[in-house]
Amino acid sequence: MSTRHSILEQMTPEAREALLAHSRQVTFPAGTRIFKERQRAENFWIIECGAVDLDTHVPGRKNAVIDTLGYGDLLGWSWMFRPYTWHLGAVATHDVIALEFDASAVRDLCSENSDVGRSVSTAVAAVIADRLDATRTRLLDLFAPRGSATPLAHAR
Repeated sequence: MSTRHSILEQMTPEAREALLAHSRQVTFPAGTRIFKERQRAENFWIIECGAVDLDTHVPGRKNAVIDTLGYGDLLGWSWMFRPYTWHLGAVATHDVIALEFDASAVRDLCSENSDVGRSVSTAVAAVIADRLDATRTRLLDLFAPRGSATPLAHAR
């Protein structure tokens, strides 16, 4: 049984409705590279169906998969912070249906309505904390001696 919940569930109803007003449904066929590291982050997505691998470039090796996202997960947080460039890459591993958001419009919305801005920022901050922990754990799995990759969230 999945314990994942949509990032939208973490927001106040008012913030959720305001944010959804800036969304549109999109699809990505399996195998589609949605974005690459260091590209401009102009959109973000909430996955409704399918799976996306987050990866990072490792010189001299194939890209390392850091995390796999699915239902309800936020795909992309780099749109929220200057210089608005992706820190990881993303590839659809199964056909994806997602809600797409224009990052600039959402930043404007958050600036204009502090309640919405606070709700969105809090939800995105939680995602960032989880992704940093997942990245640390996965990189230790790949490159550190065995047994080094205890997730920080479990060590607390």
